[in-house]
Amino acid sequence: MAGGFRLSVVVLCFLTCGAAAGTARLYTEDDPLVLLGSGSLKRSVSSNSSSAWLVQFYSSWCGHCIQFSSTWKALAHDVQDWDTIIHIAVVDCAQDDNFDICKEYGVSFYPTFRYFGAHASPADLGKTYRGADRGVQTLRELMINFLQNHTRLGKPDHCPPLEPFNLGDLLPLLGQKSAHYTAIIIEHPTSYVGREVILDLSKYTGIVVRRALSTDTPLVDKLKITAFPSAYLLHPNGTHTHLHLYMQLRFFFTSFLRGLQGVQRRQTEDHSAPNHMGALSEHHSTDPWREFDSSKVYMADLESALHYLLRVELATHNTLGGEELKKFKSVVTVIAKLYPGRASVQKVMENLLDWLVRLPLESIPYQAILDLVDDKMRISSLSLGAEVRWVGCQGSRPGLRGYPCSLWTLFHMLTVQYDASPKLLASTALEGDPAAVLNAMRGYIGTFFGCEQCGRHFEEMAAQSLDQVKTTEDAVIWLWSKHNQVNSRLAGSLSDDPVFPKSPWPSPALCPACHQEKEGVHTWNEEQVLAFLRQHYGAGNLSPRYLPEPQRHLPTPPLAPPQAPQKPQGAVQALQQQQQQPTPRATAVVLNGGGAQGAQIRLHSGSGGWILGFTSVDMSLCLVLYVCSCLMLMLLFFFFKIRSRRWKLKNGRLHV
Repeated sequence: MAGGFRLSVVVLCFLTCGAAAGTARLYTEDDPLVLLGSGSLKRSVSSNSSSAWLVQFYSSWCGHCIQFSSTWKALAHDVQDWDTIIHIAVVDCAQDDNFDICKEYGVSFYPTFRYFGAHASPADLGKTYRGADRGVQTLRELMINFLQNHTRLGKPDHCPPLEPFNLGDLLPLLGQKSAHYTAIIIEHPTSYVGREVILDLSKYTGIVVRRALSTDTPLVDKLKITAFPSAYLLHPNGTHTHLHLYMQLRFFFTSFLRGLQGVQRRQTEDHSAPNHMGALSEHHSTDPWREFDSSKVYMADLESALHYLLRVELATHNTLGGEELKKFKSVVTVIAKLYPGRASVQKVMENLLDWLVRLPLESIPYQAILDLVDDKMRISSLSLGAEVRWVGCQGSRPGLRGYPCSLWTLFHMLTVQYDASPKLLASTALEGDPAAVLNAMRGYIGTFFGCEQCGRHFEEMAAQSLDQVKTTEDAVIWLWSKHNQVNSRLAGSLSDDPVFPKSPWPSPALCPACHQEKEGVHTWNEEQVLAFLRQHYGAGNLSPRYLPEPQRHLPTPPLAPPQAPQKPQGAVQALQQQQQQPTPRATAVVLNGGGAQGAQIRLHSGSGGWILGFTSVDMSLCLVLYVCSCLMLMLLFFFFKIRSRRWKLKNGRLHV
């Protein structure tokens, strides 16, 4: 009877979910869990493992396993900072290579959950969890119970003490100076918040977290605690205080303690996360530290981002043409129309956009773009600053944060500005597209951003969900969500700044109303998040502090008489490269202004003897061709005039 029932369950599962067989895998390397198989399971969970394991044996054709995969991924995300203590893993028993290992471990139903203590023997088949409740909170508490009840041999090497503190443990610490903070979570005996916070902070230095119970009356009276859970903080200087947070929840405790001065995350040796700022190390390695307010957005960061975008990243492309030029025009369009910073920078970007639109060439040399950014033609007497000056995006040491941080900030600002004033993109090729800023960012990241791996990751995210953006509000939330997704993936890697660790943003300190908890799991209040983003990235929250003075030029002097040929500048070298390729060549004109008076043609041969990449020789040839054309037109005019007279005379005689 039992065998028949088992067969019926298997057949039913197969019939309802057979369509899922052969489809994409339920779990991938991008998920914060470990993919195990026949060749890695025993080696990972056996005696050479210093951490514990919670392994799910599943089958990719089982409907319940497919439905449960989102819960298992949510659990892995929720406890990813515990991975030095306990790993979350999966084994797909539907794969041919895993048939034997699943049989060896006695797996006959899916999903099956097994817990393996640290330093387990090769013969250990793990402890099976058979509970009906498989929610994230229940599984997280199950992990804690396993960790707290382990044997001495099965204790993970890096597992902190989870037992409660008492008054005798605390009294010697009160008033004593220390090299670190000590946080004490006082909670009810049935609460797991204290142990969760202890494990959340297990990767951090500069702080020790302990827990105490509300039933310890002498301790509670000593600290004058009346509500539970509560947190009490002992400072390194010997002072101590009761923490009053917006909400007494795990996420608020963890976020506050991680943000304390001197508390830093231990970095992991993750070589898959490249350092994106190595090129800038030499630029700000000796810069003084700039104090900043994390609730503000600094114009200096935005202008540094534009400088690096236009003068460093774009410089790797000698000539822009085809799709590259199209994507660059989109980026310039959204910046010129939506940038909320200084008028001088807006003018530079507007001039660049005006030039790109009025000279619709198939390809443009980079040096011509640089000339316009540097205002070598003295169009507006202003140019974009050439100094990198990070403020809110400065890192604790060279090579951290900097340009990637400022680029995220720039596009966050642009999405919010577009949401506030969609009409700013009217009469452009991007008009009416709610995802205009995101598509421009997608094109830039995939084409010009120096980190190729980062570009692939961003393209994958965009390909999966960018088409779901239907409004400008969606665009603001989409970029915020993907930024947090990237932060989660890079947290703890070599590119993560230990002083400013990547964490869910905005923090409870910046936006307490953005955070909430459902069934023991942290979630976002997206309505509050949208309101916060609109305020934080609004034009009114921009700070001009630390801005350099705009670079102004003296009025253009009259053109000097021709001088002896000088050594060609960089633009000439770029054009010489172009002459070796069958690419069209730009006309030596600059269209200034537009407006009611129309475009004004302005030629100027600066001190280097060239304009927009053209030498004085080029200009002389243009003049010669112009004169020759005029002479040819005059000859043709006289030729046809004489011929016309001869024809009239001839016809006149015949008539007579």
